[in-house]
Amino acid sequence: MGKDLSDTVGIIEKIKAIEREQARRKRSDALARYNAGRKKHKKQIAFHKCRKRNRWVFGGNRSGKTECGAVECIYLACGIHPYRKNRKNVFGWVVSLTAQVQRDVAQKKILQYLRPDRIVDIVMQSGRKDAPQTGVIDQIVVKNALGGTSVIGFKSCEMGREKFQGSSLDFVWFDEEPPKDIYEECLMRVADRRGDIFGTMTPLKGLTFVYEEIYLNRRGNPEVWYEFMEWADNPFLPKEEIALLEATLDETTLQSRKLGRFCTREGLVYPEFDEDVHVIEPFPVPKEWQDVISIDPGLHNPLSAHWYCVDHDGNVYVVAEHYLAGRDVDFHAEAIRGICGKLDWKHDAKGRVSALIDSAAGQRTLAAVKSVSELFSERGILVNPRVNKDVFSGIARVKSYLLRGNGQPNLYIFSCCTNMIREFKGYFWGSGECPEKRDDHAMDELRYYLMSRPVPPPRTQELSEVRREKERLIRRLARRKRRT
Repeated sequence: MGKDLSDTVGIIEKIKAIEREQARRKRSDALARYNAGRKKHKKQIAFHKCRKRNRWVFGGNRSGKTECGAVECIYLACGIHPYRKNRKNVFGWVVSLTAQVQRDVAQKKILQYLRPDRIVDIVMQSGRKDAPQTGVIDQIVVKNALGGTSVIGFKSCEMGREKFQGSSLDFVWFDEEPPKDIYEECLMRVADRRGDIFGTMTPLKGLTFVYEEIYLNRRGNPEVWYEFMEWADNPFLPKEEIALLEATLDETTLQSRKLGRFCTREGLVYPEFDEDVHVIEPFPVPKEWQDVISIDPGLHNPLSAHWYCVDHDGNVYVVAEHYLAGRDVDFHAEAIRGICGKLDWKHDAKGRVSALIDSAAGQRTLAAVKSVSELFSERGILVNPRVNKDVFSGIARVKSYLLRGNGQPNLYIFSCCTNMIREFKGYFWGSGECPEKRDDHAMDELRYYLMSRPVPPPRTQELSEVRREKERLIRRLARRKRRT
């Protein structure tokens, strides 16, 4: 009996010793604590879960953006990524603006999250390898969980583009925005191994190539993904520190330093447009909501066509788009009829669909026997060119649908309408108090359509439970966008 009790006590003490050792290791393992507690940084997790190959976090200072970039590097290099198929013998680069910034920011974060027992070797550019945090690292060789070793290399943009040539890479992490030529060179480095580009940056340089190619995604690259990360998204940033920082910065600086936003809203025609509010994931739309198609025709310029639906509360939904340049009426008419077929769009007894179109489409020229309107009508698309083209009243009408007096929108855009979303984000005022005539085709036909609708009245009456549930659903759909 006494021996059994002694054995039991001995086992319990061993278990306690193991638990103490596990707790000690966890305290010293920053990676194990990363988003593992009660508080979680949801946008960091969304970044790691995303399967796209060109991912960017536009974040304010201290929003948590650098942490997720460093952790992603370690996940990939060590073969321990929780959301991806892991590879062995991985080779990737960490790219900083200068060697000093590398040492003080990206390199520091890598060393913080990389356990010492995972490090095989460190090659230094300057400084001692037994104190790598005080010098500038060239490479870190790490153990890969699948066998073999991986390499995390460090580069600085001040080296110039030539120093980025030659290698085949599995990933590149840009800590802050690089010059365009270095970004393009790194795209070549990951191409043959189908590697990843990811960047974490505070947009302080204005409307650079990152704004054009990532935020607006003018090329329509399906592998591009981005997220805005602000102070409020970081659950580990004390509220009193946020308040102190907010009190010391002007509104323009706050847009980038706090919210991670490009400083563009002052010149935007529609600063009310917010992807997190107005863009939602597609859902089955009741047939009785179907309204009409609106078209802005183009030959060398894109033809823009969108399908508009209206619910019983007057909310407008843009549910599909056709947007293409350099094709004739036959091609566009066939494409529009094809989308109508997929949507089971309403039509008359002869199978014809109705659409609004720019009034210029009703004009004949010496070079054409028939107008564009007549050509569409002959192909089963009955277009109505009697639209209100007044720019200023049209813009005012769009604004009234984007944001009512009670702070709720009347306009929602399905996420598949990528060209309309891109135009919203890049639609600026030009000279003479008119919008720039650039990438405005969807913006034009949206105005034509909304000018055919009544001005949304301010809502003052008490919401019904059905309406409240609908608005909850809309907000939920908006939150789901771009999470893949």
